[in-house]
Amino acid sequence: MASQYEANFIGMFDSVDELIQQTENPHHRAILLNYRAHGLLEVSQRYRELMVPDMMVEHPVYRMNEDGKSFVLDGRDEVTSFYQGLEASGAIVLWPVEQVVAVADWGFASEALFCHFVPGSILAADGTDIDDLNATYLVTHVYSMVWPYDQCARLKGEHVYEDSSTRQISKPDPADVITPADAKRLLAPVLANPPALTATTA
Repeated sequence: MASQYEANFIGMFDSVDELIQQTENPHHRAILLNYRAHGLLEVSQRYRELMVPDMMVEHPVYRMNEDGKSFVLDGRDEVTSFYQGLEASGAIVLWPVEQVVAVADWGFASEALFCHFVPGSILAADGTDIDDLNATYLVTHVYSMVWPYDQCARLKGEHVYEDSSTRQISKPDPADVITPADAKRLLAPVLANPPALTATTA
């Protein structure tokens, strides 16, 4: 039986796809397509593909703010280590819902409720009071994001800000947990089918 979250997970970029179809500015479309591919590759554990020279600048800088903590990832090596850590911990499956995005020449800004499957051991290590280290929990919280891009629509970095007042943690039925392997399988067709520009008439 499929997870109750599966349809929402697969459709995580539906609203962005609609915006892409309506966006005629080539630079803005390229930014949105980059963001779409970036998110899908990241959650599919294919982060090395999003770090290629035509998608990301040579020296990206990530500014991350979550759960009352802030840190900076300065450069490609630190960003790579960050993704490797997510993959190794099994905490790489996350997705946006109710996403609102605005795009401009400099990049895009968004606000969304994110869902994130996180191993209990990771939450406990961060000081969260849980009852089962071996379970996988669902963390939901609202993020605001600002991602700058260069003139070639390559990602320059991520600025990510959590609204900690929205943070909620629950323990889903194990049958509803989407594993990293599930994510890779489910998102492969989505990655392979980016949206096309909707034809317009004068």
